[in-house]
Amino acid sequence: MGSAAELAAAALMMLGYPCLMLAALLPSVPAFAAAAAVTYLADRYLHRRGSYLINRLSKVRAGLSIRFLIRQLLLVLLLARLGLSDSLVFYAAIACFLAFYGFQAPHGALITLIRLRRKMPVATRNVDLGSRIRIPGAPPRRLLHRSAEKMLHLDLAAVVGVLVTAATDNNVYGFVGIGLTLLLSFGYVAALVPFVRGRRIPPKGETVLAAVDDWLREYRPETVLYFSGSKDSAYQVNMWLETMEQLDTKPLIILRERAILDRMAPTTVPVICVPGGVHLMNMDLSTVRVALYAANVGKNIHMLRVPTIKHVFIGHGDSDKLASVNPFSKVYDEVWTAGRAGRDRYAIADVGVRDDDIVEVGRPQLAPIQSWQGVPDGPRGGAADGRCPTVLYAPTWEGWDDNPGNTSILLAGENIVRRLLAADQPVRVLYKPHPFTGTRSAQAKAAHQRITALVEEAAAERAADPRFAADAAAQSAAKADMARIQDRIAELTGAAAKGDEAEATRDGMVDAARHAEVARLRAEWNDAYWRSFGTAEHRVIEGAEPRLYDCFNVSDAMVSDISSVVSDFIASGKPYAVTDSAELGDEEFKRQNTAVRAAVILSNSADELGELLAAVTDRAADAQAADRQELKRYLLGPDEPASIDQFNSAVRALAQKAERRNLGQETSGSAAAVDLAGAVPGQRVTGETDGAAVTG
Repeated sequence: MGSAAELAAAALMMLGYPCLMLAALLPSVPAFAAAAAVTYLADRYLHRRGSYLINRLSKVRAGLSIRFLIRQLLLVLLLARLGLSDSLVFYAAIACFLAFYGFQAPHGALITLIRLRRKMPVATRNVDLGSRIRIPGAPPRRLLHRSAEKMLHLDLAAVVGVLVTAATDNNVYGFVGIGLTLLLSFGYVAALVPFVRGRRIPPKGETVLAAVDDWLREYRPETVLYFSGSKDSAYQVNMWLETMEQLDTKPLIILRERAILDRMAPTTVPVICVPGGVHLMNMDLSTVRVALYAANVGKNIHMLRVPTIKHVFIGHGDSDKLASVNPFSKVYDEVWTAGRAGRDRYAIADVGVRDDDIVEVGRPQLAPIQSWQGVPDGPRGGAADGRCPTVLYAPTWEGWDDNPGNTSILLAGENIVRRLLAADQPVRVLYKPHPFTGTRSAQAKAAHQRITALVEEAAAERAADPRFAADAAAQSAAKADMARIQDRIAELTGAAAKGDEAEATRDGMVDAARHAEVARLRAEWNDAYWRSFGTAEHRVIEGAEPRLYDCFNVSDAMVSDISSVVSDFIASGKPYAVTDSAELGDEEFKRQNTAVRAAVILSNSADELGELLAAVTDRAADAQAADRQELKRYLLGPDEPASIDQFNSAVRALAQKAERRNLGQETSGSAAAVDLAGAVPGQRVTGETDGAAVTG
């Protein structure tokens, strides 16, 4: 429902209208002016915050236009109650407000028309369309951004002028205000007109699509990453961007939703967003040999129908959830898994995916995860630099149903955090929840807030403990480094911000040198972030930065739930624990979930955490070290060759299969043509008809 400030602003605004009516009936000009000011300011505040409450007000028939109209009607009532109904200002105000609303229709129509005419059939990044077709710049942002709100606020001049007239009996103020409102309204409409005609609009869709095909023929893409999904699923394509950048073949990314393009991370790979299925099916992809799919969605059919391409499901994570063995996967030519576990998972599920069609390629995304060399010797059995061992609690979210096994937050989260915070040998706790936590379940949101409060309270207590005194000067220097790096990143990335989709398509060419510098700066920022607070300080980590893998690298152990997070963490070789929130029991839990076979299994009470903490602080107590290494090979494949090399080899091998298939089709097609050409005249080929009616 919004923040407390937003709720307060909405309450003030809604209470302001009864106050306006009361002030008009009394009548009282000062009271009316004060109530009007409250409604204007609260309305503007909610719009600037992009508050969810604005949308809710529209649902209960208290939308933006209605609010302004009611205020204007009450102003007319005020004038009547003041005995000014026979004055010229009274009639001028009525005429002004009627004309003002008359301007709303052409204004709204022009805004809509501009946006429609500037929406191209495709949007691109790193595709040189600007040299092929003329794409004009976007209209000034001040004209289109929150346009309805800006237009309606132009009545402020008339309202102020009429109120001053009501207070002073001087008609000049009212006429000046009325004239200014009408002039500004007309000027706003007139300023939009040039952008709906002539050279201010992009070329027609056919021209744009022809330019894209021209670029495709020149670029000749060979491997495509195809993705469709909701705006919240952008992370599923983002995780493959670095892998696509490292391909030996020419890569291309095809998206189906504009919302995904807006949320996609920067990349040097060419990107084409094609919302229309017909446009995609008519696109020239004749040079593409391999298509990679990160999700099983209905729109995949528009690419799967192309027989000259070999299609591969690569997914967006590796876990024992049912999504990892979706029966839809059998529509692909191959399914690529990280290691042997993925192959066995499909065999056990028996969903129609043949073992011959499964290829183990490792997980290229896991390259940033640093391998663990064991617990170093140090004070109190901790790290060699004397820091507290760090335990990461990274639960998954509540999911779409109420299965208690989805997340540990509801039943075990607080127990886990309390036991970690109260450990006999101090540890540092990092709490990084899934970004979707609490989006569906109010109980999960409440539990998350309680866990956050626990960690923050413990952090404050530790900060006051002299045993964990931190180097304040070093932390201040690190924070200064973070600010400097953020400013530089904003400078480098802000230059690429564009007015709208068409302009971003025209100018969306990533500078490779700038892209590399941003990557280097992000690594520097990450290093500075961890130096900006004490090595013993508990922390709640939300948002995109630092990334989950960065948290892996500074942690000595992790507690999590059944998800791809566990499989990824196994790449580090560090001790980990997984919560059996559904209380299946250790044996059944391990039977159903391969990734927990080398884990400490936690009940909802989290009583078993001592075993994990012992493994973190004492090398001899780590009884599952060998099991973790074996499980790592089983789940993620061998360390050598590198996963990206395995991935590239798989792409090349499948591309060769596609070439052989296409060559075979051409050869058989030519042979069939020769056979037809050599047929005896008048001889009917099987299945051939001459179009004559057939009678029985």
